[in-house]
Amino acid sequence: MGDEAVVANGAGLSQVERVVDTFVAPSKTFTDILRNRSWWLPFLLTVIVSLCVTLSIDHQTGFERVVENQIQASPKQTDSLASLTPEQRAARVHGMAVGYRYTSYCFPLLVLIFSAIAALGLWATFNFALGATTTFGEMFCLWMYCSLPKLLIGLLTILTLFVGGNAEAFDIKNPVGTNLGYYLPDAAPWLKSALGFFDVIGLWSLVLLVIGTAIIAKVSRGKAAAVVVGWWVIILVVSAAMAGAFS
Repeated sequence: MGDEAVVANGAGLSQVERVVDTFVAPSKTFTDILRNRSWWLPFLLTVIVSLCVTLSIDHQTGFERVVENQIQASPKQTDSLASLTPEQRAARVHGMAVGYRYTSYCFPLLVLIFSAIAALGLWATFNFALGATTTFGEMFCLWMYCSLPKLLIGLLTILTLFVGGNAEAFDIKNPVGTNLGYYLPDAAPWLKSALGFFDVIGLWSLVLLVIGTAIIAKVSRGKAAAVVVGWWVIILVVSAAMAGAFS
């Protein structure tokens, strides 16, 4: 009631307050999105943390080492490179390293694309399946704020790289031990991918998304959870299947 009154009276939170409240009082932030759909500060923080992570990897590990680690973790890639001459293999690894480096530096752009796709899926599901009257802009803004906890993974990655990190064991796809898949490095690729979804920070973001979509779409948290968790399960299954097929 109090949060709705704030929106109705036109009094709102600053961008910094919205970021802070995402961690300590998320309902306030999500209610404020109904007043203002601005998402520039979460994105700016994403750009800063992403750039720091990429620079740390480049300096502490190197992207050729990153590629070598990915090859060792993928039997199919290992087999495909086994038939190459040393010169051909070196050239292939170098090319892959360049690709990883450019992709990492362009990560904020990928975040925008993925966020837009995710927001579109949520907007369509709530509006057409549950009869809500949300807007794409509201869902996109909500997604950006609900993703803020994931910046902690970036900060932990930087800390790991500079404090006792092992370059030979660094996995750019799963850099820190916040999920179950991290602790089973020798598990089948599909299983590692599935267990990677059971991530304490990722689940935190998922809970925020349930709270936020309930407020934005004006539905019960039970209905919001059914939509959000339903999409989470679908993406988990698809990701595990793709990992099993291509790793």
